[in-house]
Amino acid sequence: MKKYTNTGSKDTRSGFGAGLTELGQTNPNVVALCADLIGSLKMDDFKKNHPERFFQIGIAEANMMGIAAGLTIGGKIPFTGTFANFSTGRVYDQIRQSIAYSDKNVKICASHAGLTLGEDGATHQILEDIGLMKMLPGMTVINTCDYNQTKAATLAIAEHQGPVYLRFGRPSVPNFTPENGKFEIGKAVLLHEGTDVTIVATGHLVWEALEACATLDDAGISAEVINIHTIKPLDNDAILKSVKKTGCIVTAEEHNFLGGLGESVARVLAENLPTPQELVATQDTFGESGTPAQLMEKYGLNAEAIVKAVKKVISRK
Repeated sequence: MKKYTNTGSKDTRSGFGAGLTELGQTNPNVVALCADLIGSLKMDDFKKNHPERFFQIGIAEANMMGIAAGLTIGGKIPFTGTFANFSTGRVYDQIRQSIAYSDKNVKICASHAGLTLGEDGATHQILEDIGLMKMLPGMTVINTCDYNQTKAATLAIAEHQGPVYLRFGRPSVPNFTPENGKFEIGKAVLLHEGTDVTIVATGHLVWEALEACATLDDAGISAEVINIHTIKPLDNDAILKSVKKTGCIVTAEEHNFLGGLGESVARVLAENLPTPQELVATQDTFGESGTPAQLMEKYGLNAEAIVKAVKKVISRK
């Protein structure tokens, strides 16, 4: 199988920070708003270099969304920054009413998503945000896998007209996608071709899917691995093309199985090509405190869990 090289583990939030820094230099309409988490969102350089385009809102996330919506009326492209929990659940009404309903060009950028927020625990982790955001009409939902892809996505969403939810994380994870690679919203990336099973993964689970693919290859199982960085709009064609060949599929995500990538894929299959599917995701539960690695293992969000799901779904073909 094709080998992907980890060029050095980095946190995906730093990819966002690097992308925002570049946008500050290249797009004068980009403005940034933060809810008292400048360092955590890696917005320091943008603030330093463009203080007149940076707004510290404080711990007032609902106000931040309203201000961002207003800034679009003057042609600005606002990027909001706070934790994923506070970017969605805390301010859902403001996003729905002020941003999505009126199709405002706001980029909702959310760090510390999923379980891998770690020791801060369930009150700060969020495992339902993809579901919340994908149900909003007109909302684009993106969940990137590494530093390079997060930077590329940050640049790409500035060119996209309409509201976007960009989800990334705190822990250092393998950085393996091409540097300065093109990011195409809504277009899945085929990472490895296979014939026995399709694995579609998003976010931090993409690297775990590649690790699982190597283990399966050693066991004589040929897995096709697809990086689904855009949950909405979903690349239906890429999914259907793959499962027509493999006959079964595993979805993998750092999110509740209700409302996430797996559920979106299940809808596509039900409507077009009913296919055996297994979901690697959290099972309708809140998280807890622990290191990211401990939590990923306990909640079954790793390469080992993907391998287990693959063997189960193949047995159902």
